[in-house]
Amino acid sequence: MEEAVVLYPTPAIGHLISMVELAKLILTHHPSLTIHILIAPQPYNAGSTAPYIATVSTTTPSITFHYLPNVSLPPTSSPHHETLTFELLRLNNPNLHQSLLSISKTYNIHALIMDSFCSHALSIAVNLNIPGYYFYTSGAGFLAYFLYLLTMHKTTTKSFKDLNTLLDIPGLPPISTSDTPKPLLDRNEKIYENILDCSVSTVKSAGIIVNTFESLEPRAIKAISDGLCVPEGPTPPIYCLGPLIAPSSNERSGGEEAVPECLRWLDLQPSGSVVYLCFGSLGVFSMEQLEEIAIGLERSGLRFLWVVRNPPTQEHSLAVTAQSEPDLDLLLPPGRGPSVSKMMRRLQSEREDLLVWH
Repeated sequence: MEEAVVLYPTPAIGHLISMVELAKLILTHHPSLTIHILIAPQPYNAGSTAPYIATVSTTTPSITFHYLPNVSLPPTSSPHHETLTFELLRLNNPNLHQSLLSISKTYNIHALIMDSFCSHALSIAVNLNIPGYYFYTSGAGFLAYFLYLLTMHKTTTKSFKDLNTLLDIPGLPPISTSDTPKPLLDRNEKIYENILDCSVSTVKSAGIIVNTFESLEPRAIKAISDGLCVPEGPTPPIYCLGPLIAPSSNERSGGEEAVPECLRWLDLQPSGSVVYLCFGSLGVFSMEQLEEIAIGLERSGLRFLWVVRNPPTQEHSLAVTAQSEPDLDLLLPPGRGPSVSKMMRRLQSEREDLLVWH
């Protein structure tokens, strides 16, 4: 039988691209393998992944995509879009099980590699005697926080939003409870339970693949490797293989790549002098928050690159469709739009607008 590895990403373009880059890295070192990527239906409309999948299928024939069937999602009143994602992936477990059985008829599956939302999938891998690994793209620092979550959960009966203290997490500097990620603020919400279960599941996996490298985050990596973030049991081995960098659209299509204006500008700046702000393809801020960020950046006196996206609408708390070009004159405080003489340039990328201000 042929040898294969199965990858299972969360159904959003950012997660899919990360998994594809991991697949390419695996194939670089093990070209005889076949990579199978399972695509679950999206719980909300965050843009079609079909063009990207078609390009990868053409350029990398060793990667095969499998679409899982649609499932019916129950209604939810949760304000967190992540709740829908967790629920969709949980309901897809029977489809995942059937897909793995189907692939295993003609391939010897060496591993199932999932991202952090796919916590319910580990039980399927264990039942089929397939080693289950997690692919963690947020870096070792947040992984340390994530693994230590169960320990913090057990030390108090209060929610993070009701605490006013500093969290002492191995491998990290003290973190104020007020800086806790929004989905983790209230321990009584379903999303908190989902993330806590995901942390527990990750500890039970065969290993954790992290998009980082040791010299970048030595303190956090050492704390995780030494077992300090999982004091009550063994920590799975971690594999640092970053940085994984997705190619541009021109590179993916085989065209000649022009150097973006922002990179030409960046090359002219002193080393280590530019702050980069990007909050992901689903990250959006209110106009008030954008104004606070802009004022903070101005007061810092630092050069920066800032990915600016339109604020959320009344219907959606996140960017669920392709975004139009933001009107910076309206979004930024007076005197800080592109009309001022501070050499501010707006640069169009595939899905985001890069604002260069220095």
